[in-house]
Amino acid sequence: MDIYPLLRPLLFSLEAEQAHTVTLKLLAAAQKTGVLKLATPALTAKPVNAMGLVFNNPVGLAAGLDKNGDYIDTLATLGFGFIEIGTVTPRPQPGNPKPRLFRLPEHQAIINRMGFNNLGIGHLLAQVQNSQYRGVLGINIGKNYDTPIANAIEDYLIGLRLAYPLASYITLNISSPNTQNLRQLQQGDEIKNLLAQLKEEQQHLQQTHHRYVPLVVKIAPDLTDEEIAHIAKLLLAYAIDGVIATNTTIAREAIAGHPLASQAGGLSGAPVKAQSTHVVSRLSAELGGKIPIIAAGGILTAQDAQEKLAAGASLVQIYSGLIYRGPELIADIVNSL
Repeated sequence: MDIYPLLRPLLFSLEAEQAHTVTLKLLAAAQKTGVLKLATPALTAKPVNAMGLVFNNPVGLAAGLDKNGDYIDTLATLGFGFIEIGTVTPRPQPGNPKPRLFRLPEHQAIINRMGFNNLGIGHLLAQVQNSQYRGVLGINIGKNYDTPIANAIEDYLIGLRLAYPLASYITLNISSPNTQNLRQLQQGDEIKNLLAQLKEEQQHLQQTHHRYVPLVVKIAPDLTDEEIAHIAKLLLAYAIDGVIATNTTIAREAIAGHPLASQAGGLSGAPVKAQSTHVVSRLSAELGGKIPIIAAGGILTAQDAQEKLAAGASLVQIYSGLIYRGPELIADIVNSL
């Protein structure tokens, strides 16, 4: 029985960030007692091979929901084919001032300006080591807010080196709109330098650890077709293993007139769906199947997921859809495949 529709009005009566914390704690309690497993529908395995990894099914959890890796085993119980935790930074940081998370139920949307609030990569890695989960685990890394953009590569190198032994794949978050100047890492010489140095370090780490951990880049939905083509060429040139399309948008056309439209931050959920699917489609055309695409952005139904896969994605990730639809969305998508 899906009890989320009964719980949702109660959770939505709470302030958004508080509801997020309460939901995760309720799920963790249900997992510890075994209730969560009983309440979660059994899923048929729908394996996908990508980046040299075998995903149990193509539906993953997007980064941002479990920034610190505190709920890996709980979230795994829901039936995800893979889980991505983070974004995590080298040093702990509080993120932006509250309130920084806003629901727009009329649009099935969320605005967030969390600002990479996390307890640091040391805490996250301890949580990974303590977890029982043995599925595909992505670790999403970023830079500290007070690291100058000129030194950003150093933060990504720290994250890559520390996460490498425990991650199934590592995502470079260079597209969050909530860390000042971060998105310029997607442009010009910045992205070339970043990819070149991280690829070199990946090869060094492969020899040190005797295992290959794929590198994935997460990009914004607010890119022009020319920028998408440029990034695609660089992903191929530097043999990057995968790309996530997309992060949240800074555009507000889809929610124009809403009282919260002027709030700063990244917009996710239904309003970003078309933008995200367009980026997936353009990337697919440019990459020609050489690099797998993980689609994220506006997946609230099984049909939304099918559209992303039809546009050229190999895998999908959900976050806002989980807030509005609940864990049943995972089974809906997997069973529709």
